[in-house]
Amino acid sequence: MLSLLAGLEKTKDGIINYDGKDIDYISREKYRSTAVGIVFQNYNLLPQYTALENVILSMNISGVKDKNKKKLALELLNKVGIDEVKANRRVLRLSGGEQQRVSIARALSYNSKIILADEPTGNLDKENEEEIINILKELAHKDNKCVIVVSHSSNLKKEVDRVYELSNGKIKIAE
Repeated sequence: MLSLLAGLEKTKDGIINYDGKDIDYISREKYRSTAVGIVFQNYNLLPQYTALENVILSMNISGVKDKNKKKLALELLNKVGIDEVKANRRVLRLSGGEQQRVSIARALSYNSKIILADEPTGNLDKENEEEIINILKELAHKDNKCVIVVSHSSNLKKEVDRVYELSNGKIKIAE
């Protein structure tokens, strides 16, 4: 499902609209680098770079025109709970919860309207799970992001606005 929403795969049946347009007929590269931010369960950060460099690299790839990308990246990292000291550490020197925060900041780095998160708390302890859930809720409720999460977490399920279940290729509203 997330691969379809992210534009990584084409639909075989039906359509996915973004901003009134079928995503099959818009530039997938532009869609993925401007409209959709992806948060992976395993973070998918570049280990040879710092947290700050991972976020700035995402901005560069997406064509962000801000003159002070470092300042913007530090603001995004701070927003998700990564201070400047940790921002300048290689990501492998960060905890799993901190790496997931960097992944979220990276997804926000080009001001995407949609955040797709694949098991964003799957590798985290309870405390970090709660913190990531709160960050995602804030993105949805305060920053007006459309946050779509795929998860098996019962804790996360209790905190979301809507729950849909996918079973045998069919989506239904959970009760």
